[in-house]
Amino acid sequence: MKAFTKKWTARSLALAAVLGLVAGVAQAQAPHKMEIVIFGAPSLGALLPPIIKAQKFDEKNGLDITFQTRPPDAYAAQFNSGEFQIGGSAALLTIGLADLRGLKVSYLFNVFDYFGTIVTDKPEIKTVADLKGKELAAASGTTNFKMAVFFAQQQKLDIADVKVVNTAPPGLIGYALADRADAVQIWEPAYSTLLSKKPSLRTLDLDIQRSWRAFSGGDKIPYLGVAAHTEWVQKNKALVPALYRTYKQAAQWLAANPAEAAKVVRPKSDAAGLAVMEKLIRDNGRLGMNVQAASELRKEIEAVYRAGQAIGYLPKTPSAGSVYDGRLE
Repeated sequence: MKAFTKKWTARSLALAAVLGLVAGVAQAQAPHKMEIVIFGAPSLGALLPPIIKAQKFDEKNGLDITFQTRPPDAYAAQFNSGEFQIGGSAALLTIGLADLRGLKVSYLFNVFDYFGTIVTDKPEIKTVADLKGKELAAASGTTNFKMAVFFAQQQKLDIADVKVVNTAPPGLIGYALADRADAVQIWEPAYSTLLSKKPSLRTLDLDIQRSWRAFSGGDKIPYLGVAAHTEWVQKNKALVPALYRTYKQAAQWLAANPAEAAKVVRPKSDAAGLAVMEKLIRDNGRLGMNVQAASELRKEIEAVYRAGQAIGYLPKTPSAGSVYDGRLE
């Protein structure tokens, strides 16, 4: 009886040890939860999150991401206040301005390069210069608009001579379709959607490539990516590469599967809308998807900061700390 008891006890202890080890491993492998605030669709910041969740790229990298959508003004307020420690619609000039206002934030990695334009159906508006004295609908709080102001300035148009009507990004399509303004400043993916609905619109030439090369000496214009509060980064340095890999893998999957990706990004869209999104993904010229570590783009980011200073949006150069210098691969 004693021998049986000893054997049972030994087996119980061994089983308990195994179960304890399994529980410990499971606990160690539990995904790290994080919340990321983004703009609502249609916006670039909202493009990869549904891919990340549908393909479980966050889980594959040991993360459990919850994406929270906000309009631009609420996004800025809640990210800057620290209510959200990570921003997935982080535009460079917005990060630079936050830094200059004393907030400790860092641009971790780029996701999209810049593309923006202005559309109109008014026959008298043939060039950017013709916007003088006209009404322009725009999401004036966004970096996309600020960069459009910079490129318009290169063509000698002072934005002070234009009546700017501010609206949230989702409202830009409505303004153009309803002809509520003389022109609309817009970007992807809303731009392609708008042209599919109203092909009579004309696109004004902002002369982006030539102007930017003359200004910066290069071609890349880092624009929108993921940023975080420095305090969060310091506490979670090991998670930053995992977050980068999550976005990188989502971008690669989207580029490799444009038809399927369009359905994930636009689940309620009709066939025509899906075709527009698929074409945009296949081309990538205007989409500008370019997931790259901020540390590898410091020269280009500094050029964007100079553009912000040129239009008076940034009073001086943001600190070096506003660009994350850690390795992500």
